[in-house]
Amino acid sequence: MSSAETAARIARGRGGERLLTISILAALLAALLPVVRVIDPGWWLIGALLLATMVLAAGYSARRYRLPAVAVTLIEAAVWVVFMTLVFLRDTALLWVIPTLDTLRAVPLLVGSAMEQIAVGAAPLEPTLSLAFVVVGAMGLLTIIVDHVAVTARMPLLASVGIVAVSLIPAIAAPSDVDVVGFVFLAMTILFLIRSETRSREKPMEREAERTAGVPATALGIGAIAIVVAVVATPVLPQPGARAGSGIGPGPGIDATLQLGDDLRRPQDAEVLRLRTNAPSIPYLRATTLSRFEGGVWEPDRAQTISLAAESPFGAIDAEDGIRVADYTANVEVINLDSPWAPVPYPAVGLSGLNAGLWGAVPYNHTVASTSGSTQGQSYEVAYAPARPSLEQVRATTAVGSQVRDETTELPTDIPPLIGELALQVTADATTDYDRLTALQRWFRGGDFKYSLDAPVEEGFDGSGAEAVARFLEVREGYCVHFASAFALMARTLHMPSRIVVGYLPGTPTTESIDGQPVFTVYSSQLHAWPEVYFDGIGWIAFEPTSGLGVPTTFSSDAALPGQPTDPDAATPQSSATPTAPGDRARIDLEEERQKAASAASQTGLDPLPILGVVMALVVLLALPFLLRELRRRQQDAAARSGDAAAAWQSVQEAAIDVGISVPASETPRAFARRLVEQHGAPASDMSTAVLAIERASYSRAGARSQWMGDAAADAASAVRSALLASVPPSRRILALVAPRSLIIRPGSVYAGTAPVRAR
Repeated sequence: MSSAETAARIARGRGGERLLTISILAALLAALLPVVRVIDPGWWLIGALLLATMVLAAGYSARRYRLPAVAVTLIEAAVWVVFMTLVFLRDTALLWVIPTLDTLRAVPLLVGSAMEQIAVGAAPLEPTLSLAFVVVGAMGLLTIIVDHVAVTARMPLLASVGIVAVSLIPAIAAPSDVDVVGFVFLAMTILFLIRSETRSREKPMEREAERTAGVPATALGIGAIAIVVAVVATPVLPQPGARAGSGIGPGPGIDATLQLGDDLRRPQDAEVLRLRTNAPSIPYLRATTLSRFEGGVWEPDRAQTISLAAESPFGAIDAEDGIRVADYTANVEVINLDSPWAPVPYPAVGLSGLNAGLWGAVPYNHTVASTSGSTQGQSYEVAYAPARPSLEQVRATTAVGSQVRDETTELPTDIPPLIGELALQVTADATTDYDRLTALQRWFRGGDFKYSLDAPVEEGFDGSGAEAVARFLEVREGYCVHFASAFALMARTLHMPSRIVVGYLPGTPTTESIDGQPVFTVYSSQLHAWPEVYFDGIGWIAFEPTSGLGVPTTFSSDAALPGQPTDPDAATPQSSATPTAPGDRARIDLEEERQKAASAASQTGLDPLPILGVVMALVVLLALPFLLRELRRRQQDAAARSGDAAAAWQSVQEAAIDVGISVPASETPRAFARRLVEQHGAPASDMSTAVLAIERASYSRAGARSQWMGDAAADAASAVRSALLASVPPSRRILALVAPRSLIIRPGSVYAGTAPVRAR
């Protein structure tokens, strides 16, 4: 070969490696873009791309000087260390770039802070310094790994699978609709990567073989794997915990500062807990109450807890003699809620089952809180005793009470006049406190008000303060925080003690039934806030002003209550001190739900469709390698019959790799053929045909594309493959078919050269 040809060959090799480096960067960018659904875009995105570019540039430059692979990887690692130190840890480093012991000590702190933010927060997360450190650092490490696998080890398929897996992580963390554009971009970059790796090979024979075989099959394989994982595997994985609260308040799972707008607007909706009860109606679940209104913000009540092990830790209920009191129990199973408050019905009078942490009862509001524990994974039973007064009893009672705190009636001095004026206007025709409150409830739930999670943001009153309430009363669009805050403040302008409760709507019925009790599931989107007003001799009565949610609180007269006064457990469709149903249904009939559950249980057992779906998905996943290998073999056969001898020769090489025969790059086609014939029982005549075809293709000046030779080479490759499969034990033969090694090991690569040799 002349010096000019040698120089041209070297130039082509460098150009191929440059193209391969660019293709790796493009694929990494495609894998990084889905992360913006989990973390708000910011400077971290630029930093991650800059680090990936620097690492790849360092690797490309090192290879130009023919440095060993280990040296190339070490240089890339050094670039990673210098960049991370300079950008994130320069204050602890020597000369801003040389790590010190203080630098090493700071790394676990940054990682721990990022992990805490991920565990507590909900997507999209704020790009803090610690979170950016983890993402940018992980991007740099991924770049080093992909560069080594795709360029040094010459296994672009394995690198592509890793990139696809990384790109799926954001989809699993924050489920959403399939991003078709992003998926197409990722597929194109992976095709570009595989094609670039093929062209970067210096050996013409290998490049010719790769040109016609493998690329389409690889592309289809990656697409099939990505689709199956995204559509089938992801739903059966443990779903991420979309937090019910953002963690701004005392608890990471329920935000008790009424900053619920961002949490309710989050697209993720996860199951929080499951609930069942022996009551005739499913109750709301409260976490805590907010009575103090200071600085335009509702503050959670601070009260001393009493150990649950104490006698009567919840204290006495507020209902006096003559008021019906029912006794019910509810079982709560926490699925995904990390909170220091255990959601309970009102008023709780007993609780058992809470194990981890120091849990105590708060007698003031009949809630349960912990100083060192979480609800995550807990399961407990609550006894509660709601008051069931008649309509006449409620109307005869005034909304005052010497037992309530002064903070339940306090109003800010600068409260907008509109709030009090509207309260007087709406209640002008009412004669009792209860009638005034129900008039307010009807007014809010009427057609003039609309439930909306978007309007507060657009109109700029996304809060619960007095100014936000006044703006809400003007716009008349908002969510539960606005309805509850407006109702509570308007009640105070009417000189009634009020507070706000944070908790959950009753949930949605499932098909499951335990001990004859239908099971309801509660989702994170059902985080709710509602007002309560204190009535002397009855206690706190909840109201539901939020339009389109829950059920308005009403009471039935004595004449309409069956079994009075000796039947407190009788179902009273419109008698409740707590709103009793989610959505805009009039009421959840638990007896009907119990009958449905019992009927379903008697007619059928386990629904086989989900199980069959999972089984079919597993079968498809297990069959994918065989299907991909068969598709590649057929494409190689078609290419060989069209006159491409390199495709037939690669088919022989991959058949050898599948059964565990080494295919080193240093071995000539004749030597390789001789070894297959002598040691592995390959037919000599067919091997001779295959060798003759590849030698003509490689060395013939005329190009050696012949239809006759193509058919002969294809038939020879097929016969050799069958002979090699027959030469190995049945177990190895099955493994070669269902898990072909040639999908990830390339002929002539390091791994192909070290494959075990199996004698016949």
